[in-house]
Amino acid sequence: MRIKKVFDVYEDAGHAWMKVNKELLHKMGIADKITSFSYERGEYAYLEEDCDLTTFYNRYKDMYGIDIKFRTHYSDTSRIRGYNDYKYNRV
Repeated sequence: MRIKKVFDVYEDAGHAWMKVNKELLHKMGIADKITSFSYERGEYAYLEEDCDLTTFYNRYKDMYGIDIKFRTHYSDTSRIRGYNDYKYNRV
């Protein structure tokens, strides 16, 4: 049986984002690869589903060798759309 890590995905009628701690993005060496199509709030980044989530997913599997499981939360219009655009900051 393969180990799986669970990440929360927030979805609305038009898009979806996965919540991940920004520190993990730095540990994985991809913090500078995340686009401004993703959002951030506090210590978390919300990776947009089309490009940034794929970047994360591929790197995570390469580094940790475990599968990712998604726990999806749905709303008609996500409040994430009101968060700040993601900006790379060195740690």
